Amino acid sequence: MIISDASAKGLGSWKTALRHIPFLFRLLAISSIIVALARPQNVSEEKNAEGEGVDIVLCIDVSGSMTAQDLTPNRLEAAKRVAIDFVERRVTDRIGIVIFSGESFTQCPLTTDKRVLITAIQNIRNGLLEDGTAIGAGLGTSVDRLRSSKSKSKVVILLTDGENNGGLIDPKTAKEIAKAFAVKVYTIGVGTDGYAPQPQNTPMGVVMQNAKVSIDEKLLNEIAGETGGKYFRAKDNEGLAGIYTEIDQLEKSKVEISSSTRVVEKFFPFIALALLFIFLEVVLRFTVFKKFP
Repeated sequence: MIISDASAKGLGSWKTALRHIPFLFRLLAISSIIVALARPQNVSEEKNAEGEGVDIVLCIDVSGSMTAQDLTPNRLEAAKRVAIDFVERRVTDRIGIVIFSGESFTQCPLTTDKRVLITAIQNIRNGLLEDGTAIGAGLGTSVDRLRSSKSKSKVVILLTDGENNGGLIDPKTAKEIAKAFAVKVYTIGVGTDGYAPQPQNTPMGVVMQNAKVSIDEKLLNEIAGETGGKYFRAKDNEGLAGIYTEIDQLEKSKVEISSSTRVVEKFFPFIALALLFIFLEVVLRFTVFKKFP
Protein backbone atom coordinates (compact mmCIF):
# COMPACT_ATOMS: atom_id res chain seq x y z
CA MET A 1 0.00 0.00 0.00
CA ILE A 2 1.45 3.34 -1.08
CA ILE A 3 0.76 6.43 1.03
CA SER A 4 0.72 9.64 -0.96
CA ASP A 5 2.73 12.68 0.05
CA ALA A 6 -0.49 14.55 0.83
CA SER A 7 -1.68 11.76 3.16
CA ALA A 8 1.68 11.62 4.89
CA LYS A 9 1.69 15.36 5.37
CA GLY A 10 -1.88 15.24 6.83
CA LEU A 11 -0.95 12.43 9.20
CA GLY A 12 2.18 14.29 10.24
CA SER A 13 0.35 17.53 10.91
CA TRP A 14 -2.29 15.68 12.95
CA LYS A 15 0.33 13.98 15.11
CA THR A 16 2.18 17.28 15.52
CA ALA A 17 -0.98 19.05 16.69
CA LEU A 18 -1.70 16.35 19.29
CA ARG A 19 1.86 15.62 20.34
CA HIS A 20 1.34 17.14 23.81
CA ILE A 21 -1.47 14.75 24.80
CA PRO A 22 0.86 12.18 26.48
CA PHE A 23 2.42 15.01 28.51
CA LEU A 24 -1.07 16.21 29.46
CA PHE A 25 -1.93 12.71 30.71
CA ARG A 26 1.28 12.75 32.76
CA LEU A 27 0.28 16.05 34.39
CA LEU A 28 -3.19 14.68 35.16
CA ALA A 29 -1.61 11.56 36.67
CA ILE A 30 0.70 13.68 38.87
CA SER A 31 -2.25 15.87 39.96
CA SER A 32 -4.30 12.79 40.86
CA ILE A 33 -1.38 11.37 42.88
CA ILE A 34 -1.02 14.68 44.78
CA VAL A 35 -4.73 14.70 45.64
CA ALA A 36 -4.56 11.04 46.70
CA LEU A 37 -1.57 11.78 48.98
CA ALA A 38 -3.62 14.53 50.64
CA ARG A 39 -6.02 11.72 51.69
CA PRO A 40 -9.42 13.37 51.23
CA GLN A 41 -12.02 11.82 53.53
CA ASN A 42 -15.51 12.30 54.90
CA VAL A 43 -15.63 12.47 58.70
CA SER A 44 -18.98 12.17 60.45
CA GLU A 45 -19.45 12.22 64.22
CA GLU A 46 -22.53 10.73 65.82
CA LYS A 47 -23.61 11.41 69.40
CA ASN A 48 -26.14 9.26 71.20
CA ALA A 49 -27.69 10.36 74.48
CA GLU A 50 -28.94 7.58 76.71
CA GLY A 51 -30.04 7.64 80.29
CA GLU A 52 -32.85 7.95 82.76
CA GLY A 53 -34.89 11.08 82.14
CA VAL A 54 -37.41 12.99 84.21
CA ASP A 55 -41.07 13.40 83.24
CA ILE A 56 -41.92 17.10 83.48
CA VAL A 57 -45.10 19.07 82.83
CA LEU A 58 -44.83 22.83 82.35
CA CYS A 59 -48.10 24.28 83.65
CA ILE A 60 -48.46 27.87 82.42
CA ASP A 61 -51.06 30.48 83.36
CA VAL A 62 -52.52 32.18 80.24
CA SER A 63 -55.09 34.39 81.97
CA GLY A 64 -55.62 38.01 80.94
CA SER A 65 -53.38 39.31 83.72
CA MET A 66 -50.42 37.52 82.08
CA THR A 67 -50.41 40.34 79.50
CA ALA A 68 -49.15 42.73 82.19
CA GLN A 69 -45.92 44.40 81.12
CA ASP A 70 -43.88 44.39 84.30
CA LEU A 71 -41.78 41.75 82.49
CA THR A 72 -40.56 42.30 78.92
CA PRO A 73 -42.48 42.30 76.62
CA ASN A 74 -45.10 40.87 79.01
CA ARG A 75 -45.40 38.07 81.56
CA LEU A 76 -46.69 35.44 79.13
CA GLU A 77 -44.08 36.04 76.43
CA ALA A 78 -41.30 36.07 79.04
CA ALA A 79 -42.61 32.77 80.43
CA LYS A 80 -42.66 31.26 76.93
CA ARG A 81 -39.06 32.27 76.27
CA VAL A 82 -37.65 30.68 79.42
CA ALA A 83 -39.81 27.58 78.87
CA ILE A 84 -38.27 27.10 75.41
CA ASP A 85 -34.75 27.51 76.84
CA PHE A 86 -35.59 24.98 79.54
CA VAL A 87 -36.90 22.44 76.99
CA GLU A 88 -33.74 22.76 74.89
CA ARG A 89 -31.55 21.97 77.91
CA ARG A 90 -33.38 18.76 78.89
CA VAL A 91 -31.78 16.09 76.70
CA THR A 92 -33.51 12.84 77.65
CA ASP A 93 -36.60 14.07 79.49
CA ARG A 94 -40.19 13.71 78.42
CA ILE A 95 -41.91 17.08 78.71
CA GLY A 96 -45.56 18.07 78.39
CA ILE A 97 -47.31 21.44 78.27
CA VAL A 98 -50.53 22.35 80.14
CA ILE A 99 -52.11 25.82 79.99
CA PHE A 100 -54.81 27.21 82.25
CA SER A 101 -56.85 30.30 82.94
CA GLY A 102 -60.53 29.81 83.93
CA GLU A 103 -60.12 26.20 82.74
CA SER A 104 -57.19 23.98 81.80
CA PHE A 105 -56.03 22.36 78.58
CA THR A 106 -53.21 20.02 77.54
CA GLN A 107 -51.27 21.96 74.93
CA CYS A 108 -48.85 19.08 74.33
CA PRO A 109 -48.71 15.59 75.92
CA LEU A 110 -45.46 14.16 77.26
CA THR A 111 -42.91 13.81 74.49
CA THR A 112 -39.16 13.89 73.84
CA ASP A 113 -39.65 15.66 70.50
CA LYS A 114 -38.15 19.09 71.21
CA ARG A 115 -39.36 20.57 67.94
CA VAL A 116 -42.98 19.66 68.73
CA LEU A 117 -42.64 21.07 72.25
CA ILE A 118 -41.12 24.36 71.11
CA THR A 119 -43.84 24.80 68.48
CA ALA A 120 -46.50 24.12 71.12
CA ILE A 121 -45.01 26.74 73.43
CA GLN A 122 -44.73 29.29 70.63
CA ASN A 123 -48.44 28.79 69.86
CA ILE A 124 -49.52 29.66 73.42
CA ARG A 125 -51.39 32.96 73.62
CA ASN A 126 -53.85 34.77 75.80
CA GLY A 127 -57.53 34.23 74.99
CA LEU A 128 -57.34 30.54 74.11
CA LEU A 129 -59.41 29.62 77.18
CA GLU A 130 -62.12 31.18 79.32
CA ASP A 131 -60.54 33.89 81.46
CA GLY A 132 -59.84 33.41 85.15
CA THR A 133 -57.18 31.72 87.27
CA ALA A 134 -57.99 28.07 87.95
CA ILE A 135 -54.79 26.97 89.67
CA GLY A 136 -56.38 23.75 90.93
CA ALA A 137 -57.57 22.79 87.43
CA GLY A 138 -54.14 23.50 85.94
CA LEU A 139 -52.36 21.42 88.57
CA GLY A 140 -54.95 18.64 88.39
CA THR A 141 -54.58 18.32 84.59
CA SER A 142 -50.79 18.34 84.92
CA VAL A 143 -50.84 15.54 87.49
CA ASP A 144 -53.22 13.57 85.28
CA ARG A 145 -50.64 13.79 82.48
CA LEU A 146 -48.09 12.19 84.85
CA ARG A 147 -50.41 9.72 86.57
CA SER A 148 -49.41 6.71 84.44
CA SER A 149 -45.75 7.70 84.14
CA LYS A 150 -43.17 5.01 84.96
CA SER A 151 -40.42 7.56 85.55
CA LYS A 152 -38.77 7.60 88.97
CA SER A 153 -39.04 11.39 89.01
CA LYS A 154 -42.27 13.22 88.08
CA VAL A 155 -42.31 17.01 88.18
CA VAL A 156 -44.76 19.85 87.58
CA ILE A 157 -43.51 23.42 87.14
CA LEU A 158 -46.56 25.60 87.76
CA LEU A 159 -46.31 29.27 86.80
CA THR A 160 -49.02 31.78 87.69
CA ASP A 161 -49.45 35.48 88.45
CA GLY A 162 -52.68 35.43 90.42
CA GLU A 163 -54.99 33.90 92.97
CA ASN A 164 -57.26 30.92 92.38
CA ASN A 165 -60.73 32.15 91.43
CA GLY A 166 -62.27 29.41 89.33
CA GLY A 167 -62.18 25.86 88.05
CA LEU A 168 -63.82 22.65 89.20
CA ILE A 169 -60.86 21.45 91.30
CA ASP A 170 -59.79 23.17 94.49
CA PRO A 171 -56.01 23.80 94.57
CA LYS A 172 -55.63 21.95 97.86
CA THR A 173 -57.43 18.94 96.42
CA ALA A 174 -55.10 19.04 93.40
CA LYS A 175 -52.17 19.23 95.82
CA GLU A 176 -53.33 16.05 97.58
CA ILE A 177 -53.68 14.29 94.21
CA ALA A 178 -50.12 15.31 93.37
CA LYS A 179 -48.89 13.89 96.66
CA ALA A 180 -50.79 10.64 96.05
CA PHE A 181 -49.01 10.12 92.73
CA ALA A 182 -45.59 11.25 94.04
CA VAL A 183 -45.52 14.31 91.79
CA LYS A 184 -43.13 17.04 92.89
CA VAL A 185 -44.47 20.55 92.22
CA TYR A 186 -42.31 23.64 91.75
CA THR A 187 -44.42 26.80 91.87
CA ILE A 188 -43.51 30.18 90.40
CA GLY A 189 -45.27 33.46 91.18
CA VAL A 190 -44.73 35.99 88.38
CA GLY A 191 -45.10 39.73 88.86
CA THR A 192 -43.52 42.73 90.48
CA ASP A 193 -44.63 44.25 93.78
CA GLY A 194 -47.54 46.67 93.90
CA TYR A 195 -49.04 47.52 90.50
CA ALA A 196 -48.16 46.60 86.94
CA PRO A 197 -49.16 48.17 83.59
CA GLN A 198 -51.69 46.00 81.78
CA PRO A 199 -53.56 46.56 78.47
CA GLN A 200 -57.32 46.86 78.95
CA ASN A 201 -60.09 46.91 76.33
CA THR A 202 -62.26 50.03 76.65
CA PRO A 203 -64.82 51.78 74.42
CA MET A 204 -61.94 54.05 73.41
CA GLY A 205 -59.79 51.07 72.39
CA VAL A 206 -56.93 49.36 74.20
CA VAL A 207 -55.43 51.50 76.94
CA MET A 208 -52.78 50.80 79.56
CA GLN A 209 -53.98 50.71 83.16
CA ASN A 210 -52.19 49.84 86.37
CA ALA A 211 -53.48 46.57 87.81
CA LYS A 212 -52.73 45.31 91.31
CA VAL A 213 -50.36 42.35 91.53
CA SER A 214 -52.12 39.70 93.63
CA ILE A 215 -50.25 36.42 93.99
CA ASP A 216 -51.39 33.84 96.51
CA GLU A 217 -47.88 33.12 97.77
CA LYS A 218 -49.19 31.24 100.80
CA LEU A 219 -50.99 28.74 98.57
CA LEU A 220 -48.07 28.36 96.19
CA ASN A 221 -45.68 27.84 99.10
CA GLU A 222 -48.01 25.21 100.55
CA ILE A 223 -48.34 23.29 97.27
CA ALA A 224 -44.58 23.27 96.69
CA GLY A 225 -43.62 22.48 100.27
CA GLU A 226 -45.99 19.55 100.74
CA THR A 227 -45.08 17.89 97.41
CA GLY A 228 -41.32 18.15 97.87
CA GLY A 229 -40.84 21.09 95.51
CA LYS A 230 -39.98 24.72 96.07
CA TYR A 231 -41.70 28.09 95.62
CA PHE A 232 -40.04 30.88 93.62
CA ARG A 233 -40.95 34.52 92.99
CA ALA A 234 -40.02 36.10 89.64
CA LYS A 235 -40.17 39.90 89.59
CA ASP A 236 -38.29 40.43 86.31
CA ASN A 237 -36.99 38.57 83.25
CA GLU A 238 -33.60 37.82 84.78
CA GLY A 239 -35.18 36.43 87.92
CA LEU A 240 -37.50 34.19 85.91
CA ALA A 241 -34.63 32.84 83.80
CA GLY A 242 -32.62 32.18 86.96
CA ILE A 243 -35.50 30.22 88.49
CA TYR A 244 -35.70 27.84 85.53
CA THR A 245 -31.92 27.44 85.64
CA GLU A 246 -32.11 26.51 89.33
CA ILE A 247 -34.90 23.99 88.70
CA ASP A 248 -32.82 22.57 85.84
CA GLN A 249 -29.97 22.01 88.31
CA LEU A 250 -32.26 20.54 91.00
CA GLU A 251 -33.87 18.03 88.63
CA LYS A 252 -30.86 16.42 87.01
CA SER A 253 -31.32 13.54 84.59
CA LYS A 254 -28.91 10.60 84.40
CA VAL A 255 -27.49 11.09 80.92
CA GLU A 256 -24.73 9.13 79.18
CA ILE A 257 -23.56 10.60 75.90
CA SER A 258 -21.59 8.27 73.63
CA SER A 259 -19.93 9.53 70.48
CA SER A 260 -18.59 7.65 67.48
CA THR A 261 -16.56 8.93 64.55
CA ARG A 262 -16.90 7.42 61.09
CA VAL A 263 -14.19 8.08 58.50
CA VAL A 264 -14.74 7.31 54.80
CA GLU A 265 -11.57 7.49 52.67
CA LYS A 266 -12.00 9.31 49.36
CA PHE A 267 -8.50 8.92 47.84
CA PHE A 268 -9.07 5.58 46.06
CA PRO A 269 -10.74 7.11 42.95
CA PHE A 270 -7.78 9.47 42.51
CA ILE A 271 -5.33 6.54 42.62
CA ALA A 272 -7.40 4.80 39.96
CA LEU A 273 -7.39 7.96 37.82
CA ALA A 274 -3.61 8.32 38.20
CA LEU A 275 -3.08 4.73 37.02
CA LEU A 276 -5.45 5.30 34.11
CA PHE A 277 -3.63 8.47 32.99
CA ILE A 278 -0.22 6.74 33.27
CA PHE A 279 -1.52 3.82 31.22
CA LEU A 280 -2.89 6.15 28.53
CA GLU A 281 0.39 8.07 28.37
CA VAL A 282 2.45 4.91 27.98
CA VAL A 283 0.13 3.47 25.32
CA LEU A 284 0.13 6.67 23.27
CA ARG A 285 3.90 7.18 23.53
CA PHE A 286 4.66 3.66 22.30
CA THR A 287 1.99 3.49 19.60
CA VAL A 288 0.55 6.61 18.02
CA PHE A 289 3.33 8.97 19.05
CA LYS A 290 6.24 6.51 18.91
CA LYS A 291 9.36 8.06 17.48
CA PHE A 292 11.18 5.83 15.03
CA PRO A 293 14.94 6.19 14.67
